[in-house]
Amino acid sequence: MSLGGLRTSELATAAGVNTQTLRYYERRGLLAAPVRTPGGHRLYPAEAVSLLGVIKAAQRLGFTLDEVAELLASGRRRHPTGALRERAVAKLDEINIRIEHLETIRTALAGVIEAGCDSLTHCTCPDCPLPFVEIAPIPPGDIDHDHDVVPSRHTATRRRP
Repeated sequence: MSLGGLRTSELATAAGVNTQTLRYYERRGLLAAPVRTPGGHRLYPAEAVSLLGVIKAAQRLGFTLDEVAELLASGRRRHPTGALRERAVAKLDEINIRIEHLETIRTALAGVIEAGCDSLTHCTCPDCPLPFVEIAPIPPGDIDHDHDVVPSRHTATRRRP
């Protein structure tokens, strides 16, 4: 540890992140720009380790970096706004929907395994469930537009034209 603060590599090691992450967080405004030594080395305050821990914990809870930035900004105002609670409730709802979708997918995959399906297009198992698999709809932000099948809220699946 350097006198007056932590150098980039020391902070990265202490927080369990890499140096590129620190610079990225600085650019995003999550981490304040550090002071510089006369030699140009960055020196971060010791509390930056805790802040990075908070950021990583929020990410593990499913918050995006944009959401983390908003929550940090709200917290810096020193006036509780309820923003964290509101975001946590919304995130919990989102997670519950994803769990429901994953349970539906698990059930469908178990049916495919149980039926003994051996091909998506030329399956030879009796009573193949593949053409009739009901898949939970994917929230609009999660749709992968690089693939053929786009889940619909009203049908199992539909092929793009």
